[in-house]
Amino acid sequence: MTALITKLIKDELPELGFSHFGFSALSKPLSFEFYQGWLNEGLHGDMKYLEDHAPIKETPQAKWPRAQSALVFAIPYFPHPEGKADFPLKAARVSLYAQGMDYHFWFRERMQKLCTSLQEKFPDEEFLSFTDSSPILERDLAKRAGLGWVGKNTCLIHPKKGSLFFIGEIYTSLKMTTEFEPVPDFCGTCTRCIDICPTGALLEPRKMDARKCISYLTIESRTLPPEELREKIGDWFFGCDLCQTVCPWNQKVFKGQLSIETNLTLNEEQTQSLTEDLRYILSASGKKLEKDFWGTPLARAGSFGLKKNALIVAGNKKLLPLKEEVQKLTHHEKLGPLALWTLKKLASVEPEKS
Repeated sequence: MTALITKLIKDELPELGFSHFGFSALSKPLSFEFYQGWLNEGLHGDMKYLEDHAPIKETPQAKWPRAQSALVFAIPYFPHPEGKADFPLKAARVSLYAQGMDYHFWFRERMQKLCTSLQEKFPDEEFLSFTDSSPILERDLAKRAGLGWVGKNTCLIHPKKGSLFFIGEIYTSLKMTTEFEPVPDFCGTCTRCIDICPTGALLEPRKMDARKCISYLTIESRTLPPEELREKIGDWFFGCDLCQTVCPWNQKVFKGQLSIETNLTLNEEQTQSLTEDLRYILSASGKKLEKDFWGTPLARAGSFGLKKNALIVAGNKKLLPLKEEVQKLTHHEKLGPLALWTLKKLASVEPEKS
């Protein structure tokens, strides 16, 4: 049975775009105690849903009683497999995974196709597809399935694939018996990911304070970032890739294609494009932004989050031409204090009046 499933999956992998896969018995995650301790320390910030979902992550059968095993899949996102031709931004710095359509939709659709094929072969069994929007400790499961090791940057890394890939799962009532050899930890003594993090979010190897992480601050957080972190966000408009792009394994796989600049050096034309991107964000209505970013990961930040991020980048890059747009937001109920902070940053480059 296991051999039949493996062959069926391997036959469909190229068409679906998956790079590698494995499977594992669905039992208590090996890292659950560490995860629970991380929650207890409050390092997850305002993501309360992570607390709420912890019991299901510990015992998957509490929600999916028939689930016995998990098929785990990886699909690369650089270059992005589902680009968006009319992506609204031209120059704003966006995390590599977000430079296209939202993987929660298209990745799950691809796995669902595989579920359909498996269901035809095993009509009495159950097959359920998931992405990271479900209560699953994905990296723990992927490690057990032989897809990589968990690096010091907390990401799953494969020596031949790097770490720029999404992880998805199919839970099944089938009992998979083959054990995958774990991928050895090849991080060694390297600390490049920890050293490069602008905000010091990586407290120690494999332990992140989400409250300091630029991705959390620009995507998940629904509050203004602390003033001491705003400058450190730099020019990141949505997400951050630094702890991955600096990784020697990604540098080896992608051969110099990945930027490790904490702040990008822009020429005049690029600065103009960034200014126009941010002017559009700062001046557009919430409905306009919702419409333009629908179907992309950036929609998750919402109008408030996108404008918040635009104000931070405008201030850090000292984009004086945006002064008027920033000024209009100084009376905004939530964004007002941040707009005033941005104005102070802009005032530092404004020419003195004679």
